[in-house]
Amino acid sequence: MIVWLNGTHGAGKTTTSRLLQPLLPGSQVLDAEKIGEVLMDVRPGLPTTDNFQHWDPWRPLVVETARRVHEYIDGPLIMPMTVLVEAYWREISAGLESYGVPVRHFVLHVDGPTLVERIQNDPYMGPSVFRKAYVDAYAEAARTWLHDEAEVVDATSVPADEVAQRIAAEVVGRAQ
Repeated sequence: MIVWLNGTHGAGKTTTSRLLQPLLPGSQVLDAEKIGEVLMDVRPGLPTTDNFQHWDPWRPLVVETARRVHEYIDGPLIMPMTVLVEAYWREISAGLESYGVPVRHFVLHVDGPTLVERIQNDPYMGPSVFRKAYVDAYAEAARTWLHDEAEVVDATSVPADEVAQRIAAEVVGRAQ
């Protein structure tokens, strides 16, 4: 199965994925952002965009890469990746479903003020205009479709290790 960790930038997806991986035997982590980075290296360059997810090849490449890695490993594939455009999520999830790959979609939710504070005071990345630019887009997606399409885990005041434990319990509990 694929355990997709969604939520906006700064919600704790990468940290949670690292903590979740040892809790799910045989699991591996695949960051779909790396697929976007590959596309960013195409020279002389793809059309200008503010987000590589808007490039048409990104979504099918995510599906194909996830499918192939999932087939290759002997456990769950954990994928931390923000997807806030409903059509993009539908394309990815339908693509994986067409290959018979089960997906557990979790959204790490952090309330707006806490999210802005985290982004502003991130000790590793520092303040990020890019990450802050998605706060409103996340709120809109959460209100209109995202929270209806996923299992929402409130990570506002919960430590990342506890978030990982909750997700692991859901994944293992449902798998049995």
